[in-house]
Amino acid sequence: MRKMTEVSTAELPANKPRYLMGVGTPLDIVESVARGVDMFDCVLPTRNARNGTLFTSQGRIAIKNRRYADDPDPLDPECRCYTCANFSRAYLRHLFVAREMTAKTLNTIHNLGFYLDLMRRLRSAIEEDRFPALRAELSEQLDNSSA
Repeated sequence: MRKMTEVSTAELPANKPRYLMGVGTPLDIVESVARGVDMFDCVLPTRNARNGTLFTSQGRIAIKNRRYADDPDPLDPECRCYTCANFSRAYLRHLFVAREMTAKTLNTIHNLGFYLDLMRRLRSAIEEDRFPALRAELSEQLDNSSA
């Protein structure tokens, strides 16, 4: 995907928006921006949220895992979304395991907030001419591993 994105963006006019459909993980987005993509659409944050996989600054979290049953910490201590500000990992796990609809809603709020924050950070880094440094930082942070 990355190689084809690079090939494709090289053929597109530089003064026009470049759109990549159906991408993807946070790291895929960072790498696509590095190759000149401007806009994305993606079902991954909402689909993963409904299935209990959440994106955080420490990597992915599968909230259904037993290890979160008594975890009083917010989902992502670096996130300021409604979910992270108001609910613990233990409570989010409880809602998910109990199949409460609220779990899907709170998880979706978080994942969408995570993606929106990622895009804000990328945009600011480009405007401030510090994208390569942020890309390197995010490549380590968002290595698609589980937390």
